[in-house]
Amino acid sequence: MKDELSAFRLFTEIGIIAQLATTKFEAVMPDGMTIAQFSILNHFVRLGGERSPNELARAFQVTKGTMTSTLQRLEARACIVVRPDPHDGRGKLVAITPEGVRVREAAIHALRPFFSELNTHAMASSFPQLLEQLGLLRQFLDSERDE
Repeated sequence: MKDELSAFRLFTEIGIIAQLATTKFEAVMPDGMTIAQFSILNHFVRLGGERSPNELARAFQVTKGTMTSTLQRLEARACIVVRPDPHDGRGKLVAITPEGVRVREAAIHALRPFFSELNTHAMASSFPQLLEQLGLLRQFLDSERDE
């Protein structure tokens, strides 16, 4: 029971941190960008290549409609390009543009003062260990979503 309560407390803390971080991120994002839009740009910068809207919706665990709406906003900002999938007449492929990379970098730059403050006030020396543990948790949760 104690381990279950610890797991529950962990997820409670993660949820609260996610809410606080989203609010902080969106407060400094350029031109009213949302965390959802930033996350898609960040996904493309990290992984490269092209993805279908369905692949992106699955990766972010949102509905296709939600993803389509987010992609339309990014396309209107020239941050992504959407083109027909040459292998699927009804499908589309999405890729980041140089403007999308620039907007992502501007967002990260806008967050630097916050990250600097975080490093000063938080236990920055613990971040490597936390990142390792959180990475393991993410891998476990990622493997569980397909079951």
